[in-house]
Amino acid sequence: MDHTTIIDKINKHKKQPNLRYKLKEKVEEFTNLLFYTLFDIDTPVEKNLDKLELLFDDVVDLACWDTNKPCKKVWETYVGKLPNILQRLNLDAEATVNCDPASLSVEEVYMAYPGFYAIAIYRLAHELYSEGFPLVPRLMTEYAHRQTGVDINPGAQIGNSFHIDHGTGVVIGETAIIKDHVKIYQGVTLGGLYVAKNLQSTKRHPTIENNVTIYANATILGGKTVIGENSIIGGNAWLTASVPPNSTVFHTPEIKIKTLPHVS
Repeated sequence: MDHTTIIDKINKHKKQPNLRYKLKEKVEEFTNLLFYTLFDIDTPVEKNLDKLELLFDDVVDLACWDTNKPCKKVWETYVGKLPNILQRLNLDAEATVNCDPASLSVEEVYMAYPGFYAIAIYRLAHELYSEGFPLVPRLMTEYAHRQTGVDINPGAQIGNSFHIDHGTGVVIGETAIIKDHVKIYQGVTLGGLYVAKNLQSTKRHPTIENNVTIYANATILGGKTVIGENSIIGGNAWLTASVPPNSTVFHTPEIKIKTLPHVS
């Protein structure tokens, strides 16, 4: 096959006219600058908000394929929400300091805790998701996922003072609802009971009420599943049904001791 034929065949199979990986790179640049603007003491807020607006314009040009949607107007609404997002993230950081005896300072949480970083990017992405902004919120949370191992869909609804310890392997689905003062550990999945495209517009993921702790590798599935407030879900538990308030759920391992057969 000659060089020209190869090029023609590749071009023939490049079928997605809006697939520009430059968008992914721009979103990651926007996300980094946004995080620094909110948290880094040496990053000037006023100057960076101007830079962020220019970056957002670039993202709009790449992400808004439907010309009837006024994507450029999203920025004015979004930037007005940033003070409240920061206030909520400070509560998340304080929750981690108060929950984790290994944390030595709140600065350590902001800079070194993957769970906090994943929550921060989720909260920043969620507001864009709520505005119906296309693709960008998912790219933001996937950027955090790649760095932390924590996969939070930007559509999830998460209350105040949320704490993720260790973080690796945590999965929180699009329609999950997590209320206030919830703590979860590594490997926890808040997922769907079934996977089918026709369920896209239904609630597929569980609801976690106030003051719930979910320990490592617990799996909670289903849109009708509700974990009642003040409950503790132990490690490796598997739940597909609701749990009443003030419950403790734990997995009991089956232990079999091997013995040598009788020798005659």
